[in-house]
Amino acid sequence: MPSQPRPLDRNAILLVLFLCASWGLNQVFAKVALVDMGPLTQCAIRSILGSFVVAGYAWWGQPDVWRRTGDFWAGIVVGLLFTLEFVLLFLAIEYTSAGRATLFVFTAPFFVALGAILFLPQERLRLTQWLGLALAFCGVALGLVGRDGAAGLFGDALALASGAAWGATTIAIKATSLRASPPTKVLLYQIVVSAIVSPIFALLAGEALPTHISGLTALSLALQVIWVVGISYGLWFMLLKRYRVGELSAFTFLTPVSGVIAGHFLLGDPLTVGLIGALVLVAAGILLVNWPLPQSAIRRSSLPAKS
Repeated sequence: MPSQPRPLDRNAILLVLFLCASWGLNQVFAKVALVDMGPLTQCAIRSILGSFVVAGYAWWGQPDVWRRTGDFWAGIVVGLLFTLEFVLLFLAIEYTSAGRATLFVFTAPFFVALGAILFLPQERLRLTQWLGLALAFCGVALGLVGRDGAAGLFGDALALASGAAWGATTIAIKATSLRASPPTKVLLYQIVVSAIVSPIFALLAGEALPTHISGLTALSLALQVIWVVGISYGLWFMLLKRYRVGELSAFTFLTPVSGVIAGHFLLGDPLTVGLIGALVLVAAGILLVNWPLPQSAIRRSSLPAKS
């Protein structure tokens, strides 16, 4: 019988803080690598190398993920949505700053909450989640209003669309047979489909293969592939298995915060009043949308309904 998820302890809190901080750095890594290759080419290389890392981990540690369980077509759909998410995100990074891209892509929890109204009627939004959605909407509006330059606004819009695709991916997982599949198998579907489809996007865009890769670009790709895709996601799944999901998810508001801060200090991205205000509103919205239910409410919701 599987053990019940337990409350977060000090070690789990430190680990999830480290994970959220590193995810915020991911867009900084991608921005650095644009010097030597196009955004779609980078997306393709990341997916191809990442698929080998995830497949190797699955082969070694979780051989059950290779069994047929009737979730193939759902996996293909989720993989295509995942591909769209990162194609949009890597294109966005070419036009907007790494910090702004991180801020807008992490609107995904709000698209999940909105999508749940249509596709997951059993997951009703609580008052705090509605308040979180309202704050996030205000944050996005504040971040977009007054944006100078059509190219920057286009990049912000691409990052926002990437967040919507991420939200759609989550809804598709929860609304199909994949909700009962091992997390590693779900990740494998996503990264392998992306490894197949992303190079097609790069080819259609006319991007050439890189002729020179600097040491900094190689380091950036290695961090994305080995740490972000291969290790950090595995650690996140381990945390989800051992600890309460709601308590873990509440910490994800730190990711856009770390992304904006890293973009400012590492890449020199400007910190405007509007961006700081948008960051505060979106981070507060993420926190409220993912605020964990009291354990008494969880126990009540798990009781059988009276006939």
